[in-house]
Amino acid sequence: MGGSSDLFIMTLQRSSSTQCSSHVATLNLTHVTEFHLLGLSEDPAFQPILFGLFLSMYLITVPGNLLIILAITSDPHLHTPMYFFLSILSLDDNCFTSTTVLKLLADIQTHSRAISYSGCLTQMCLVIIFGCMDDILLTVMAYDRYMATCHPLYYSVLMNPRFCIFLVLASFCVSLLDSQLHNLIVFQFTYIKQVEILGFCCKPAQILHLDCSDTFAKSLLTYLVAALFGFLPISGILLSYCKIISSILQITSSGGKSKAFSTCGTHLLVVCLFYGTAVGVYLESVVFHSFKEGKVASVMYTVVAPMLNPFIYSLRNKDIKATIRKLYSGRL
Repeated sequence: MGGSSDLFIMTLQRSSSTQCSSHVATLNLTHVTEFHLLGLSEDPAFQPILFGLFLSMYLITVPGNLLIILAITSDPHLHTPMYFFLSILSLDDNCFTSTTVLKLLADIQTHSRAISYSGCLTQMCLVIIFGCMDDILLTVMAYDRYMATCHPLYYSVLMNPRFCIFLVLASFCVSLLDSQLHNLIVFQFTYIKQVEILGFCCKPAQILHLDCSDTFAKSLLTYLVAALFGFLPISGILLSYCKIISSILQITSSGGKSKAFSTCGTHLLVVCLFYGTAVGVYLESVVFHSFKEGKVASVMYTVVAPMLNPFIYSLRNKDIKATIRKLYSGRL
């Protein structure tokens, strides 16, 4: 869930982790020029394995999502709101993965884990923008399925191209707002605990975890951002699918029910993968009281989930599979 899930996790742990105790040496942020990413492992022998693993996943993720985009743009039959949103989601997944994986690969190759202060904030902003947009796009896609299933007669009128483009632009603007609110919180930092960041990228939860202060205004803003960009999208998806399932159960023919469930099942599977891995980060952090134990789950939702999405949509969607076959055979 990107930035929203990180901030939501952080708010649930904030009361016990944000204030620095008196025996902890603090650092004035004005004197900090760079941070150090601790990565996934400090074992030098394990670095080539990590490099090969993440490079392989990256080389699968990017072409896979580009293939989905190519299939949708090249086939006029796929020029529908559902596939339009899917193409934007695929593009966003590539940007989301590139933001974190490319830096990780460069660090392994150069044997350097340093990242400048401005570079860290830039990466955090990009992680939030693309992660939050993923979050909101899944909500928009759930709304699209709700309209198609519960209001089929009005679907083509309501989900017109202009409105679809508006939803995508609104998603980006909301994601940009999310990143700026995070920046507003970070810019209030005066002293931090350390320059070491647990993990392989500058995620919001890790950055907020470095802060020593715990002012009321900052805490209130943190909870507000978590509610707006974490709770509301999840609520929208759950509400949409409650309505969808209720509408499908009213269909009398078994064939109609099967077709409706098949259409919504692919998106629901992606939603479960996306939010399931984000919940895994939270559970691991709560059980072990350490972000270090959430590394596997973090990799799952920042790298593995975007890599699996093209396979889920191509293997479970007959239209996408048919178009990809035409592309390979040169008939399109």
